[in-house]
Order: sequence, then C-alpha cells, then structure tokens
Amino acid sequence: MTDGTWITIISLAVTFLFMMGTPVLLIIFYWVVGCSFVLDLTLDNTGAELLNVFKDGFALMAMPLFILTGDLINKSGIAKRLSDFAYACLGWLRGGLAMASLGACGLFAAISGSNSATTATIGSMLHPEMVKGGYDERFSAATAAAGGTVGIIIPPSIIFIVYGFLMNLPISDLFIAGLVPGSLMVLAMMVMCFIVCSINGWGYLIKLSFSRVLKTGIGAWLGFFAIGLVLWGIYTGKFSPTEAAGVTVGFCIIVAMLSYPANKVLGMSPDTPIEEKSVTSMFVVEGFTLREIPSIVVRSAQISGILAPLIAVSVVMQQILSLLGAQEVIGGFVTGMGGYYPVLFTAMAIVFVAGMILESLPVTIILAPILAPIAAEVGVDPIQFAVIFLVGASIGFITPPYGLNLYVASGVTGVPYFRLLRYATMYLVSLVAVWFCVAIFPSLSKTLLPGGGIYELLTGGGGG
Repeated sequence: MTDGTWITIISLAVTFLFMMGTPVLLIIFYWVVGCSFVLDLTLDNTGAELLNVFKDGFALMAMPLFILTGDLINKSGIAKRLSDFAYACLGWLRGGLAMASLGACGLFAAISGSNSATTATIGSMLHPEMVKGGYDERFSAATAAAGGTVGIIIPPSIIFIVYGFLMNLPISDLFIAGLVPGSLMVLAMMVMCFIVCSINGWGYLIKLSFSRVLKTGIGAWLGFFAIGLVLWGIYTGKFSPTEAAGVTVGFCIIVAMLSYPANKVLGMSPDTPIEEKSVTSMFVVEGFTLREIPSIVVRSAQISGILAPLIAVSVVMQQILSLLGAQEVIGGFVTGMGGYYPVLFTAMAIVFVAGMILESLPVTIILAPILAPIAAEVGVDPIQFAVIFLVGASIGFITPPYGLNLYVASGVTGVPYFRLLRYATMYLVSLVAVWFCVAIFPSLSKTLLPGGGIYELLTGGGGG
C-alpha cells in the first residue's frame, strides 16, 4: 500500500477512537507515531522535537503559573467576592443573577486565563444559587459554560501565550488586544441572557442598593487589585507575562496566608453574608492554611500535565502535516478565495469547523502557522488576526460535538451534556455576532495598543 493509503487508514482509526471517547492527547499522539513510521521518521526524532518545544519556551512557563493562580483565587475566596460584587450590581435586572455569573466569569478570567477553570469555578459556585432563584437548571449550566469562553480572551490568557510563542508575536500586545473583544463577548452574552430571562420570567429581583454595591466592591478589592497588578505590569512593561504570572501567584499566596488567621480573629466564616461582615472583615478574604497549598499545587499541576504534553505533541503533528503538504493544500484553498474579506471569512470558517471537533490548543498549534501568514499577505494585521483566530477558537468551547465547556459545566452541575445544547446555542449566536464585529472592525482589537484611539487619548497622542 502507498503512504497515502496508510495515513488514511491511521486517520480513520484515530477518528474512530476519538468518537469512542479516547482523550485528544492520545489521539494526536497515536496519529503522530503512526505517521512517523509511514514517513520513515525515527522515534528519536519525534522525542527530540517534543523536547525542543519547551527547551527555549520561557513564555510557556506562564501557563502553569496562571493555572495555579486560578486555583488560588478560588480557594482563597477572592472569586466568591468578585461574584458577590457582580450580583450586587446586576441583581435588580431580570436575569440579574445569571448576568452576574457572566460578569463574574469575566472578572475571574482576568486573573486565571483559563476557560475550563472559569467554567468550573463559577458554575460550581453560582449554579445552585441560580436554580434556587428560579432559573431553569439547563439554562444555568449553559450560562456557566458560555461565560467560560472569555477565559482565554480576557487577559491573562493561556492560549494567547501559546499563540504568541508559536507566531513570534509580543504576548503583552496580544493580552492588551484581547481586552475590548473579551469585554464585548461578556456584554453580548449579558444582552442575550436578559432577553431569554425576560421572555421566561426567570430570576428573583433584588433591590438596587448602593450600600450593597459599595460593600461588595470593598470586599472584592483584592480581586480588583490582582487584575490591575497583572494588566499594569504587562501594559507598562514592568514585567513580562511570565513574570506577571509569578507575581500574581505570590500575591495570592501572601493574601490567603494572612487572611486565614485574620478571619479566625474576626470570627467570620466563608458563609457569612457580605452585608453582615464588619468593615474590617471585608478587607480580608477567607484564605487557606499552609497545609492546603500542596493539594492546590497538585491540582494545578494535573491540569498543566495535561496541557503541556498536548502542546508538544500538537507541534510535532503540525510538522508532520507540513511534510504531507497540508499547509500548501489549505493555503492554496484559502488564498484562492481572493481578496481581504473572502480570505478572512474562509479562515474563520476553517477555525469554526475545527473548533467543533478539537480543543483550542491543537486548533491553534495546527492551524495558526498555516492561516496567519495567508491572512498577513492580504493585509490583515497579525495582532488583529490573532484575536480573530482565538475568539473563533473560544467559541468552539460551546460548539458541539466537542464543546469542552459544555462537558465541564455538565460535570460540575450534574446537568446532562445534551440538555445544555438548547441554551448554549442562544449564547453561541451572540458570540458569533461579536466575532464578526471583531473581524470587520480592526479598531476593536487595536484601540488599546500604541497607535490605537484610546491609547493615544491616554498618552496625549505620544505613543509610537
């Protein structure tokens, strides 16, 4: 049999394994090993390539640190304070608690950088409260899943780090470029949430209380400080994204270690409502003890241990695809579309379809090196295309049949996967609308970067 026939058989075999529920990491690994034998590539070469991915990848060190940050802010109670503040601001609107969960997803994403961590944390905290508040359990779980999509768009973002590493782009610029699109994604989902809840009459309204907003805002000040610390450090160039991740981890550990004994002295528990906390106690979170740190680190390491090999094996997969001429085939197809918008929309369609069956990491590693140069040839700014690409990849988190966030939300809420799809589709519509806006209006990605409108306003027109 020819090499092409063998590769087709291998591809069909791993596709069958994927449909049977085999983890994506093993699927890609089996395909890489099988194709290596067909193409007479030694396993020594494959092992060397796997090692080279991380040999000079200083930027990738930020990934496990931001994953750890997400677990630390969840365990310390900072995430709960942020969700309390969001509910105080939005609870007076129809669907206010659901919109607050979306807002909390945006705030949590601004520290953690992970879609699955955002979905799991906010879903486990607010899904029970939403069900008690009169929301449909399917809608509640779908809201957590949809909110988690901004986890990789609002900086800091693990996938932006990977994209910048692959395409040799400034990660700090990518972070800043994701701010406005990520915020628009949250806003668009809130609008859709308000419409759905108004039609169905879901949610109990609370009175808008400025004192409650003020108290919860004060209670969440450590979360706001952590967000500001990351963005300030990266935006001003005081430290790199990797250094920012280390600083944030250190900040969260110090805050939690100081807060735990302080709460014991003040006599406050995690379940104490924010309205009953004294002014003094609102300045500290629940925290955790020194003994709990190893278990938190182990949990974060487990997630990092899944993502890191997936990055490495996906890079090798991309190299094999290059040897097979996949870049030329896809590149020729996309280039053949013609001008700026035909090429851009075709690339978006490819990303959307890939996101339906693969996680954002392999989608990025495999397709970005193919599509980004073609987009640059027709005049798409590399930073803008990065945001377009990754917004499209994030939409894949709630797009069946894969839809990673749907599986995560199903796991933490107990709502079956297929029961989430109806309401996830509604959020999908709002996210796609934002996606096309980001593609059509480059200023949405670049306005905070040097030369952008808001940047020039803030710096008095002296950027550049």
